[in-house]
Amino acid sequence: MKANYPLMKNIVVVLCATSMLCAVSTQANEYDQQAKQILDETGVRGGLILHIGCGDGKLTEQLAASERYVVHGLDTDAANVAAARKRLLHAGRYGAVTIDHWAGERMPYVDNFVNLIVAEVPARASMEELLRALTPNGVLL
Repeated sequence: MKANYPLMKNIVVVLCATSMLCAVSTQANEYDQQAKQILDETGVRGGLILHIGCGDGKLTEQLAASERYVVHGLDTDAANVAAARKRLLHAGRYGAVTIDHWAGERMPYVDNFVNLIVAEVPARASMEELLRALTPNGVLL
C-alpha cells in the first residue's frame, strides 16, 4: 500500500502490512527475491539505498541489484556490523555495499540525500529524521 506522507517534498511512504521484511531466511535466493520485491514495489531505479537495522547484511547486499545502486546498511549491534562486513569482504561485495555501526539517532547524511530507506527498526529514528534524509520523491519503506 502506498500513501503520500502529508509533510513535504513528494515523499512516498510504503507501509508493508505483510511481513515482507520480517521473514527469516537462510537462503540467499530468498533475500534476492525480497530485494527484487522491494525495488519493484518502491520503483527506485538507482541511487543511495539505506537499510536501517541491516542485521547480517544479507538483504542489504541483495539491494545492490546493479551498479545503479549504492547501499549502506546501519545497525546498532556492533557484532552484526562486524559479521556483515566480514561476509561482504569475503564475497567481494564490500564497496558498493557498506555496513556501519549506528547509535540510532541522527543518520550520517546531509539533507535530501537518500533515494530509498528500508527501515526495519523505524523506532530508532524519528519520522522527522527519516524524512530529512530522503530526496524529493524518495521512498520510505
